[in-house]
Amino acid sequence: MGTAERYEAPGAGGKARDPREQRSNRPLWVEEPARRRRLPDPVRTAAVRAVLVIALTLLQAMTAFLCTMAGSWLALPMVISSVVSTIVATWGVLDVWVTRQVWNQRHGVVSVPSSTARALRRERRRARRRARADERARERIRRRGGAGQLSHP
Repeated sequence: MGTAERYEAPGAGGKARDPREQRSNRPLWVEEPARRRRLPDPVRTAAVRAVLVIALTLLQAMTAFLCTMAGSWLALPMVISSVVSTIVATWGVLDVWVTRQVWNQRHGVVSVPSSTARALRRERRRARRRARADERARERIRRRGGAGQLSHP
């Protein structure tokens, strides 16, 4: 079999000869829109830092446990460092929470008004337009000298 026959384009002879060639035409993945918005950079940085500290804390706790079970001299220093690490991990989680709150306070949260709020705003707008139209009509009547009014206020 020659080189030209092996690498023939799938459209040339109708069907592709090699089943692997048919599979390669499919996309590897299909892009889907994100369900949630991406975290802001400072919040994401704090979250990554917190995850790393928590992972290190779990590793230290496991090492302390194993050293204690083995009766090693390293058990006491590992237990002390695990306690300190737990405090630092708690600080890391609080840091993520505070950073997120500060970001939301400074940059605002994108909120979509509910249909109820939209309806209330629409109603208030109509009432303001009616009030302005009534005021203009009264002003017109006053300028004409009160003609067309049955009684004067």
